[in-house]
Amino acid sequence: MGSTSSMLTQYDIEEVQDHCDHAFSQQEIVSLYQRFCQLDRNGGGFVSADEFMSVPEFAVNPLSQRLLRMLDGLNFKEFVAFLSAFSPRTSLQQKIEFIFRVYDTDCNGKVAFDDILSILRDLTGSFMTEQQRQKVLTHVLEEAGYTKDSHFTLPDFMKILGNSELKMEVEVPID
Repeated sequence: MGSTSSMLTQYDIEEVQDHCDHAFSQQEIVSLYQRFCQLDRNGGGFVSADEFMSVPEFAVNPLSQRLLRMLDGLNFKEFVAFLSAFSPRTSLQQKIEFIFRVYDTDCNGKVAFDDILSILRDLTGSFMTEQQRQKVLTHVLEEAGYTKDSHFTLPDFMKILGNSELKMEVEVPID
């Protein structure tokens, strides 16, 4: 599985399935492998940030730069594990863990007001002023019983989002 020019064996497929907690069927893994090979233009077995940015839907995503921090240099197994957060077979807890990693911009295991504000800035662009963003975020945090000075850990995210009907799903086309 190191080089993308090789074919996936049944063992490889099962290994990837185990690695991503069976978030994808064997057919979906084969389709994802084909897409991975298309992205891995130099055939080195890893997909770079530039190669990810060649996907138009990814390039226009307001969170693409944050996601690149998690994506740059992934091999196929890591690529599938990353995408598994978007599988309908993935648990809510796994989806929340993924969201937490996106929000934890400095990778310190905590999400602060400024981390959330930074993502809000990416999502709203020029549609909101900085003052409006801060006001909205402060209000939302206060409604949830937190303050501007609160730091959120993964268990906090679980508590806040754990009862939601969070939908993060993409369909993997099977050729």
